[in-house]
Amino acid sequence: MTVHRTLIIEDDRQVAEVTRGFVDRHPEFSVVGVAGTASGAVGAIASLHVELVLLDMQLPDGLGLDVLRAVRARGYRGEVVALTAARDVDTVREARRLGIRHYLVKPFTMKTLHERMDEVAAALQHSADAQELDQGSVDKLMTGAVPVRSEREPKTLALVADALEKRAEGASAAVIGEELGLSRVSARRHLERLVEDGRASVTPAYGKAGRPEMVYSSTQVG
Repeated sequence: MTVHRTLIIEDDRQVAEVTRGFVDRHPEFSVVGVAGTASGAVGAIASLHVELVLLDMQLPDGLGLDVLRAVRARGYRGEVVALTAARDVDTVREARRLGIRHYLVKPFTMKTLHERMDEVAAALQHSADAQELDQGSVDKLMTGAVPVRSEREPKTLALVADALEKRAEGASAAVIGEELGLSRVSARRHLERLVEDGRASVTPAYGKAGRPEMVYSSTQVG
């Protein structure tokens, strides 16, 4: 199962270590390097074959946007999440133009970063699934005989399924998320995928006043 290679570009060592700790708590990403300068970042992106860059905008020898321009020109098409104190309109607009879809203003929490990383993981998985089909697969897809899926199940989905199977009484998205270190939103999305696949069921649990909590149960238990 794929663990996505991640590069942190941050000149403050303490901030870089905190960010590394956040990334290491996400099951689908692994830090393969830290760069503290713009020049070092350009080389690291190319040599480390990273899929995700966590990019500070203000570096000792240049701007994060300059790094991004340089690596885009060299063909880098991976995901980038901006982690920065820069919040002026021009910087945000240029980041967007260069393909940055996630922009977090410092300070940020691990939960907030993980939510963005969940979206990155989904985008990377979608790209991996967009593969060419042989004639047999094309025929099956055209006739609707079988659904065409990637042979690799996303790692997080497998972890959520395993965690749910161990809970015969079922569990909420909040419980599963806390157990696996995922945001509640991410856990709920994966649980709903299990329901769609027929591998789980969901029922509302009414307790105290307010909206009912949705409890998910594995259909694979026992």
